[in-house]
Amino acid sequence: MKKKTGQSLSGKDLVKVVVAAMQDKLAEAITVLDLREAEAVADFFIICQSDTDVQNRAIANAVIDRCAENDTSPWHQEGESSGRWVLIDFTDVVVHIMLADLRSYYALETLWSAGKRIDV
Repeated sequence: MKKKTGQSLSGKDLVKVVVAAMQDKLAEAITVLDLREAEAVADFFIICQSDTDVQNRAIANAVIDRCAENDTSPWHQEGESSGRWVLIDFTDVVVHIMLADLRSYYALETLWSAGKRIDV
């Protein structure tokens, strides 16, 4: 366990921690959208998917737990009860954990195509 520093993560450091937590729970098709040069509501979107709502909730819990270990808590979160699309908002980084069919339907990568896309 990481020693508490009293300093919250943000930006690229937060992205790295979130992506690592997703990978630990075998999230699929992880994509980071760097929106810093686009007019967007956040600096980064991180989008991933899985095949089940149960796995989506496990990924979300891993993200929240790993961030808490680094003195970072989300400002807002929603969707945990259904697990179909879990959103975790850290203000400058917004995490989307989705079922594959919802991800295809809403096509966030296309909607926010002004950002630089980084496939993990």
